Amino acid sequence: MDAVNQVGFEPEEIRTDEPTRSARLKWVIVVDENMPAGRAVNAAVCVAAATTASVTGLLGPDAKDGTGSVHPGLPWAGCTVLGAGADKLPGLRAKAVGSLGVFVADMPANGQSTRVYDEYLRQLGETDSETLAYHAVSLVGPRNRIDKLVKGLALLA
Repeated sequence: MDAVNQVGFEPEEIRTDEPTRSARLKWVIVVDENMPAGRAVNAAVCVAAATTASVTGLLGPDAKDGTGSVHPGLPWAGCTVLGAGADKLPGLRAKAVGSLGVFVADMPANGQSTRVYDEYLRQLGETDSETLAYHAVSLVGPRNRIDKLVKGLALLA
């Protein structure tokens, strides 16, 4: 993640009364399509958590149901989950990191190999970035740039 490459919605851009396609920014998560379902969902949820914590304005306001119970806000601009082969994820990530105005959150394979976060940090620190494998990549950026990056990818099945 590049803290200098800040990506987000300004308050006046948050239009919960319009279709998701009208949002300036697009959010996609690309998951290794060959992973077992539980691990794929875990990877997608982990990069989504990192994304919503870093990209301002992604979540809409909390909602109340008919009895007054509060439900936390959901992504008002939508989020599409796509699938790709594990061999495509490093290249996709590299292109996205090099694309101006695109936020990238990723889940290296090391993220699912331990239940101790410090161990994950140690493993990642000992792995050459050229050889990192990824389970998921989350991208937020201008709609046209994101569309170009994920062109040809299908919804995760």
